[in-house]
Amino acid sequence: MTKAQIVGWAHSPFGKLPEPDTQALMQSVVQDALVHAGVDHEAIDGIFVGVYNNGFSAQDFQAALVAMGDERFAHTPATRYENACATGSAALHGALDFIESGRGRIALVIGAEKMTATPTAEVGNILLSASYHREEAHIAGGFAGVFGEIAERYFQTYGDRSYELAMIAAKNHANGVFNPYAQMRKDIGVDFCATVSDHNPTVAGPLRRTDCSLISDGAAAMIIADAETAAQLKRAIAFRARTQANDLMALSRRDILEFRGASMAWQKALASADVNIMDLSLVETHDCFTIAELLEYEAMGLAKKGEGYRVIQEGITQKDGALPVNPSGGLKSKGHPIGATGVSMHVMAAMQLMGEAEQMQIPNANLAGVFNMGGAAVTNYVSILERVK
Repeated sequence: MTKAQIVGWAHSPFGKLPEPDTQALMQSVVQDALVHAGVDHEAIDGIFVGVYNNGFSAQDFQAALVAMGDERFAHTPATRYENACATGSAALHGALDFIESGRGRIALVIGAEKMTATPTAEVGNILLSASYHREEAHIAGGFAGVFGEIAERYFQTYGDRSYELAMIAAKNHANGVFNPYAQMRKDIGVDFCATVSDHNPTVAGPLRRTDCSLISDGAAAMIIADAETAAQLKRAIAFRARTQANDLMALSRRDILEFRGASMAWQKALASADVNIMDLSLVETHDCFTIAELLEYEAMGLAKKGEGYRVIQEGITQKDGALPVNPSGGLKSKGHPIGATGVSMHVMAAMQLMGEAEQMQIPNANLAGVFNMGGAAVTNYVSILERVK
């Protein structure tokens, strides 16, 4: 079976963008991705689109919008994927399976979301659809309320870690200063993040505004090719491992202080790649809320259960630490346009491996981990990437 590789990409800014919809957002990155990969539109055998939508727009049938923005793709097969906040990674896996099955040689992956045109209260309710409505629709604060409850339970069990969450937020905002695509490029410091104020109010449970990712518009695209084709192009990033593991959707039916599905995905990926977590040069992880990044430290094996706070205290995940986590600024600073996020995370990792990350660059990066999850660690994707060309 041929292995699929990343051979090019493009990334829009994240934030409140002038593009009116996902059609325009997707159109904004397609041509740049083709040029970056050095391929023509006629070479694309399949298009794989990640858009969550679910109420952000009355227009759906998102895969067909690619050709509406670029009629050169009018007859190219296109399919839309949705898997909550891991929608982008789901589309990527679809493209990888397509190439590795031999059905095509080159695929286009696009992730996009238009969120800022929707009132904030409605955004919270739309995102809450990524939880188990039968039991969790009543949670105050929308999807932030879900993670607020997780943080509250964590603090009750292991002690108040509000300051460590502020350290995670401050780290990611400091990193985001150097990301030209980031929505918030400002180093706001630990003290601001740790202090409840008019500018940093409590949002849900113990979570403050600085503990929550941003409402964002944006798009990212990748070109995927088989190994033989990739060998003829300028860039090639291989998947040394890629895994997906799920967990039960209802919080009532699992230990919400253990991201078990995330842990399983990491264990499988590390075993498949035949590496340890500390062999990685960097990780781009899913910090939709700071408590999520803290729990992900434990899931990826950096700390025992209940001791994730030690990782940020000891500086392990700082940009100059033993394992930099979110050198891009993560969702916290870069932004979190739902469908684009998984694609964006892989683009950020690929840039690092190609030495094209400019001021974000981690010196001598040779292995990168990516963790993208949907819901509260309900669906979990891990990639371990390495440069082959």
